[in-house]
Amino acid sequence: MKRTCFLYLALAAALAGGCRGSEPDKAAAPPADSAAVGTSGAAGDVRAADRDFVRDVALANMAEIEMARLALERGADANVKKFAQMMVDDHGKSGSRLQAVVAPHRIEIPAQLDDNHQDKAKKLAGKSAADFDRAYADAMVEGHEDLVGRLEARIDRDTLAEWKTKNQDPVTGKKVEAKGEAVAVMAEKSDNPVASSLNQWAAETYPVAFAHLQAAKDLQKGVKRRATTP
Repeated sequence: MKRTCFLYLALAAALAGGCRGSEPDKAAAPPADSAAVGTSGAAGDVRAADRDFVRDVALANMAEIEMARLALERGADANVKKFAQMMVDDHGKSGSRLQAVVAPHRIEIPAQLDDNHQDKAKKLAGKSAADFDRAYADAMVEGHEDLVGRLEARIDRDTLAEWKTKNQDPVTGKKVEAKGEAVAVMAEKSDNPVASSLNQWAAETYPVAFAHLQAAKDLQKGVKRRATTP
């Protein structure tokens, strides 16, 4: 009897020791998706500021295209339609390049306009003829001022200042034909691979966005002038 009890106790001790020995092995086992952690493509590596930037510029791109399509349908001025077609073409290309940049980093791009941009588009759609042209031109100036500001925040300040010296009239602020050696707009340097790629996109996009802003201001002035000319 005593021998039987001893055997039971020995067996229980062996089982308990075996279970304790297996626990560290389980703890050391990596999670199934651990390969994604710490890589540049991991969602957790993307800063909130970079996500916000992508969301904001993507919405701006979509809004410009949406309002441009309205202008092609409802615009009364030939210059408004010409500008609108440029928006569809250029912002379509810009949006495609942005998608290519963010895809490796798993950053989600909005699938549709947010409430703010939808409200602006609805108000614009409610206008017609000359009223539509004026409202559209005003929206284009406002939208591109915002976009240019967001892009400038990701561009190297020294090269941006040099670029403006050669490409911007100091009095009117309008883009002029650059003289002398061309100056490239350089991206703000960053050790973060996501921020670095977005900064490069911003630097490449900036000259076109700046030209759009100047064209929008010219359109705004022209529409208002024609509206007041008898």
